[in-house]
Amino acid sequence: MVEMTIERNKMRHRTFCIFALFVVLLAAGCAKNDQQNLNLEPPMYPISEYVNPDIDYPIDVYDPFEGFNRCMYTFNYYFDSYIFIPIVNGYEYVTPDYVERRIYHFVNNIFEFTNFTNNLLQLKFEEAGVTVLRFVINSTVGIAGLWDPATYMGLNLKYEDFGQTLGYYGVGDGPYLVLPVLGPSNLRDTTGLITDVVTFSLAGPPAWLDDDSATWIFTGITAINKRRYESFRYYQTGSPFEYEMIRMLYTAKREIMVDN
Repeated sequence: MVEMTIERNKMRHRTFCIFALFVVLLAAGCAKNDQQNLNLEPPMYPISEYVNPDIDYPIDVYDPFEGFNRCMYTFNYYFDSYIFIPIVNGYEYVTPDYVERRIYHFVNNIFEFTNFTNNLLQLKFEEAGVTVLRFVINSTVGIAGLWDPATYMGLNLKYEDFGQTLGYYGVGDGPYLVLPVLGPSNLRDTTGLITDVVTFSLAGPPAWLDDDSATWIFTGITAINKRRYESFRYYQTGSPFEYEMIRMLYTAKREIMVDN
């Protein structure tokens, strides 16, 4: 009974610490975040007035759920502007640059597991071997992945995900999708993302820890770290057709990644 009480108190303490950190980061980020102006009114001149429906333009992407996707794009703007970016700004404010870089390398090293499995599934044995060497070197010489000496040795990152693996075997993009918080995707890549997350959770490093608190902390740090090094900001491209532009660029980028 006493042990259960102690364990319960520990869980409450961990939850409080995580919540307190969230509040500190959010407060610091709000103090730093600049006010943005956004006009979400319908455009005066819709794109349909300037395109010919009988012509296939490079910007065209299969988007049967465009209404939903545009609403989600707007939701992501608000989430990004008033929650995510303030947290990231707070993280930058309280974390020294040197520590940020160590965290960046540590997270990348952990996700070598996903790179390895997908390189292997695509029969890219050389890339899979490089990934294993990177993980071993960075986990030892690089001290748990806090540094990245493997890159200086010429062993460059071989990024692959299951969306690319599906593309490698001829699976098409499918409908374009805008995911909550995560942003641009498509049916193939969303399926790949879910598969990677499940595989990583059940067989990857989080499964080795067998500690739910550590897993949640790692997940939060990973999300903040990823957004920290992503320069894109919603409605700051200067284009009146930002949605179409991002849709086209994402699709083109994924095609290049699958082909390579």
